[in-house]
Amino acid sequence: MFEKILATVRRIPKGRVATYGDVAAASGFPGSARQVVWALRTGKGLAWHRVLGAKGRLLLPGEAGLEQRLRLRLEGVEIHGDRIDLETYGHKFRRQPAKQQLN
Repeated sequence: MFEKILATVRRIPKGRVATYGDVAAASGFPGSARQVVWALRTGKGLAWHRVLGAKGRLLLPGEAGLEQRLRLRLEGVEIHGDRIDLETYGHKFRRQPAKQQLN
C-alpha cells in the first residue's frame, strides 16, 4: 500500500499540490487519507510538501509547517492564510495505464 501511495506522490509536479484524500484515491485506496500521512513519514526524497489537507488546507504545525510554506512558495504556489487554491494549483491525477503482462 505504501509503495503505491509514494509512487502517486511522486507524480505531483512542481508547483502543484494534492490533498491527502486525492492521493489516497489516485493510489487505489479511497478513504485512506490517514494512510497517506503514514506513508509520507516513511518515504525519503519525496515532495511531501505538495500534499495538503482537505480543501487545500495547510495542516502541519511548527517547523514542518514553516518548511512546507517555504518550499511551496519557492515553487510559485500562492498561499492565502492557511489555504491554497486547489482550482489554480491542484494536480488532477490521470489514470495510469495498466501494465501489460508478458506471457
